[in-house]
Amino acid sequence: MHGARDMSRRRPAKVLVGVLAVAITTAALLAATATGGTAAKTISVAIVANPQMQDIASLTPSLFTAKTGIKVKYTILDEGKLRQVTTRDVGAGGKSFDAVMIGMYEAPQFGSAGLIQNLSPQAKADKAYNYNDLIPAVRNGLSANGNLYASPFYAESSFVMYRKDVLAAKGVTMPARPTWQQVATIARKVNSPSMAGICLRGKPGWGDLGASFTTVLNTFGGTWWSSTPDGKPAAAQVDQPAFKTALDFYAKLVQDAGEKDAANSSFNECLAQYQAGKVAMWYDATVAAGLLEAKDSPVKGKNGYALAPVEKTKASGWLWSWALAIPKSSPDATSAWKYIAWATSAQYIKDAGTKTKGGWASIPPGTRLSTYKLPQYEKAAAAFAPKTLAAMQAAPINNPGTTKRPGLPGVQYVGIPQFQDVGNRCTQLFSSVIAGSTKSSDAISQCQQIASSAIK
Repeated sequence: MHGARDMSRRRPAKVLVGVLAVAITTAALLAATATGGTAAKTISVAIVANPQMQDIASLTPSLFTAKTGIKVKYTILDEGKLRQVTTRDVGAGGKSFDAVMIGMYEAPQFGSAGLIQNLSPQAKADKAYNYNDLIPAVRNGLSANGNLYASPFYAESSFVMYRKDVLAAKGVTMPARPTWQQVATIARKVNSPSMAGICLRGKPGWGDLGASFTTVLNTFGGTWWSSTPDGKPAAAQVDQPAFKTALDFYAKLVQDAGEKDAANSSFNECLAQYQAGKVAMWYDATVAAGLLEAKDSPVKGKNGYALAPVEKTKASGWLWSWALAIPKSSPDATSAWKYIAWATSAQYIKDAGTKTKGGWASIPPGTRLSTYKLPQYEKAAAAFAPKTLAAMQAAPINNPGTTKRPGLPGVQYVGIPQFQDVGNRCTQLFSSVIAGSTKSSDAISQCQQIASSAIK
């Protein structure tokens, strides 16, 4: 998802110039007539290039700027580049952004390090924001020491999405709670020259390939590091048998029945291939279901959904949120909060249901209790919304594997600063295994050295 950079490294803001020159920017074009003709303010916001975020970029001029007079200049980047850019800028105290989109991995760490603002005072004081409407598990995942450091735009777990008609034609039934062995068997059975059996992330990056692979690793009984009783990483565990078993299983499944160009595929690539009828199954973020069932989706109504596959654990689905935070160095924190309070509000969720091409099924999910009481959403998302909530509630964020690891939270990541660099570098190796250019034993050996060095 992003370049191999440790979050503790500091880079000057000028490093961003080359990156931002190629970023997709969307500026609100409306004048500040709503503020009585005064000079309009413009804030800069960095967001991820996923469909729901592109929706809000298109709606900002009419729904936010027209009412507040605040223009928004968006920098829209793929996951990996976004992480690289925001980590550098926030960590260095740069002033490139008034607000940035981060996740559950970064929010507690950035917040504890004093790099982003504590949003709790504004969130609790703003009645329209309705702090208590946030789903507790999501709110807690974006907090540290009881303080909210990022406001959730959408939240998700992971599960299996599959074409009901394709599986039925092959006489196959997907269990509601499948094992990975069952999923692999189905994928190989439905695989054909015209339609791959399954799409799995293979693009390097701790949040790309690293995210889906780590959920497999956990349930196969492996882990990146063991931990001490007081919650410190103790020893790298990459060279242990369970890790190699998980990597071999994952790589072999993709090689046997996976999508084309798997080593370069992540969420958006798998989404495109699934909607184009080029893959029969897809294991990834639950937020994808809303896009598959959207009004304009070519596969609407053709899909089934099953909880994340397991092997040795009861659950394996991840817990994640893309959320908006205000850097401590934000040039205009007041306007940034006005924007965040709007973008992550219950009202925006309702507006997205009526004003986007995807309709109610594709609204930002998983953040607010009130979302799941909207009759329009209940109807449009009936096939997947209850399973999404069940998966989020079952996500074993503090105990993801077969052994206890105090101090190492996270299902699809390990919540320590070292994981960002280790995950990036090791998934480069693992992606090469998927591509067939590196032996898994060589990748394991090199990754063990990387993981060991990181915690010395």
